[in-house]
This record gives sequence, structure tokens and C-alpha cells, in this order.
Amino acid sequence: MSATDDAPRGADTAVDPKLLEILVCPLTKRQLVYDREAGELISESARLAFPIRDGVPIMLVDEARSLDDPPSAAAAEPAS
Repeated sequence: MSATDDAPRGADTAVDPKLLEILVCPLTKRQLVYDREAGELISESARLAFPIRDGVPIMLVDEARSLDDPPSAAAAEPAS
């Protein structure tokens, strides 16, 4: 078990603020909102949440979660 297993869900997802300034939604090309607690970049216009893994935003539509769906329980619980 590593030290990050006990950390809050978004704790290891720090993103460079300059990167956040230039990233846009790949579908709508509109600005994203950084949800630090969830570790996601939110596109309100596309209703998608793009994950951030190890500080790297994953800007693939196939990897995004719909904002109409609740966050998965598996992602919210620590691995055993």
C-alpha cells in the first residue's frame, strides 16, 4: 500500500496553473473548470468531466465521465 492510497481522491492531481489556462474542451473548444476535490476538468457546455491522473489531464472524450452520471463508487473508494 502506498502513501497515496490513503490520500483524498483528488490529492495527487495537482495541475500546472498555466496548463489550465490554455486547455479547452476537445468537443466544444470552451473553457474548462478545475474541480480539485474530484480531480477532474469540467466542461459544462459538453456536460463532461475529464479525469486528471498523476497531474496529467486526460482530454479524451472516451475517458470522460458524463456529468449526468454520478461519479463511480470504485473511484471514490481506496483500493484494497
